[in-house]
Amino acid sequence: MTIELREPSFLVLAALADGPKHGYALLSEVADLSDGRISLKVGSLYAIVERVESAGLVEHVRDEIVNGRLRRYFALTDSGRERVAEEATRLEENARRARERLRRRAGATIAAAVVAE
Repeated sequence: MTIELREPSFLVLAALADGPKHGYALLSEVADLSDGRISLKVGSLYAIVERVESAGLVEHVRDEIVNGRLRRYFALTDSGRERVAEEATRLEENARRARERLRRRAGATIAAAVVAE
């Protein structure tokens, strides 16, 4: 099943790219990856995790008890790693196209100013 990856979902997957993490670590990583722009609440995080887990992109790998609290660890599946790579490539290509258009617009503005002189 292919699901749309909005930025928070993409960042959760990206946070898992270097290995399994538990929920609190994912919250911190998403905030770090987004330079603080995205600060997920616990409920939102687990809704994302459930959605990407249902799509086969993430799997629950283990549980541990720390200071009497359950930590659930999640990891990317092979499909999840492929999807992160594909999405990163798509985002890079979109950014490249946007920068190209901005350069063309800047060039047209400069050319119009020269002609007007």
